[in-house]
Parts: sequence; C-alpha cells; structure tokens
Amino acid sequence: MLLASTFKDSAVSAPRCDMLPTIQALLIMGVSGCGKSSVSQAICGLSGAHGIEGDAFHPAANIEKMRAGMPLTDDDRAGWLEILAEQLRQSLAAGQRPVLTCSALKLAYRERLRQAVPGLGVVFLELPRGVAAQRVAERPGHFMPATLVDSQFATLEAPHDEPLTLAVDATLPVERIAEQALAWWRAHDSL
Repeated sequence: MLLASTFKDSAVSAPRCDMLPTIQALLIMGVSGCGKSSVSQAICGLSGAHGIEGDAFHPAANIEKMRAGMPLTDDDRAGWLEILAEQLRQSLAAGQRPVLTCSALKLAYRERLRQAVPGLGVVFLELPRGVAAQRVAERPGHFMPATLVDSQFATLEAPHDEPLTLAVDATLPVERIAEQALAWWRAHDSL
C-alpha cells in the first residue's frame, strides 16, 4: 500500500484510508526562508483552519539575539516551544483546526509539540541552502538575518522517518504545496 507520507511533489491527492491515524493539527516546519508562513496562510485560506504564527510568540530576548546574528540554543527555544504547545492545546479546545508555523529543526522540539497534540501532522518544507539564504536575504524587515541560515541547516534534523510527516519540495508554488498538504490532511480524516 502506498502511504500518504510518500507523496513529495505530486499533484495527485493522497489516498484515503480508514487505517490512517487522525491528524488534529498541522506543524509547518523547516529552515528560515522555506515558506512556512506563506504555506500556512494558503492552507488556512483554503480550509478555514486557524493559523498560529510561531515567530509571533518569540520572547524579545530571542528576537534580539537573532537580530544580532546569534543562533538560538535549546534553552532559548524551551520556553517558546512551551508557549506554542499551549497555543495548539487552546486552539483545539476551542474547536479549531490549528496550523502552526515553527522551524522545529530538532526531533526534540517536534516531540515537545507532539506531547501537546499527539495527532500532530508535520509538513516539512525542504529547501536547498542557497535558495534559503537568498530568500532570507530578500525578506524586508524580518528579524532573522541571512547569516543564520547556515546555523539552521547545521541544527536541522530532517524528519523523514518520523510518523505523520509529509516532506514537500519548498521550491514549488505555495498554492501547490498547500493543496498537497490539504490532500494529505484530508486523507487522515481530520477535515
């Protein structure tokens, strides 16, 4: 049987199967510049899901550290991840279908979010390093400098073998990525 998580860049809808685990919420993850916010907005626009912009919940100290060109540590991210986990729980408790944007570069970070929502589907936006650096350099007014892109790739633990994970080519058009993610989410009977 072909599993939905094997769909990388196909425009074909993922198969429906009553045996697939239910996805209650989505995490849109990847390095800076991969398109997390744009993809989340497109998914929410197409489905009526509730977007949670992870960057909006960074404490001021984290933002200042990144602006200064210093990568965040696990300790820097710990409190932020707790806030995001609580946002997911609150959204589900309110009857919403949350779509969270968060780099979630390490397995431990994703596991913390999965503790909050066991039915968390992960959409991993894969992007070559050079494309990520170019996109970040071209973003006006964002606190994340292009000089930190290399540190993001150094930290990244790609989730290819993790459950409920869909890897997508982030160089595809945003609308196509959103359609793939929605087809995959719907195949898991959550929408």
